[in-house]
Amino acid sequence: MNKPDHRAAVHDTTAVEVHHPTPITPVHTAPMLPVQPGSIPSVASVVLPDGRVVTGYAITPMQPEPVTHKPPVSRAAVNIALAGVGFAAMCGGLFLLTAFITALTALITQLIILAAVIFGGWVAVQVFSARGHSGGTTVHIRKAVIKRNHFHS
Repeated sequence: MNKPDHRAAVHDTTAVEVHHPTPITPVHTAPMLPVQPGSIPSVASVVLPDGRVVTGYAITPMQPEPVTHKPPVSRAAVNIALAGVGFAAMCGGLFLLTAFITALTALITQLIILAAVIFGGWVAVQVFSARGHSGGTTVHIRKAVIKRNHFHS
């Protein structure tokens, strides 16, 4: 049972490939020279340690837009709101004005009616009073005798 197999003793070396890893050498970048902000060239070149030269365009950093102080509410919205408040105040004032004119007209009408009633009552008392004459012209009428178409007093 445990006999060694003759076929297993033969080694097949045709399909074996050996790979050895290639070591990665660290890349040293060329030293950057400090450059003034206003004098950045449009094309920049970098010399690598192995002598190769890499050329590219310099990218200017994006400048953020300046922040302007904006009010929390626009001026147009404030103006529209103020116009609405003014219009509402004017409408209320006009309503009060018309109410005042109506009340004043009613008061004047009642005063005129009251004056007519009082004055008319006074006139009626003067006309229909039974008391004697309190002034004015007094006329005495005597008994007249008429003889032969002559008036004798």
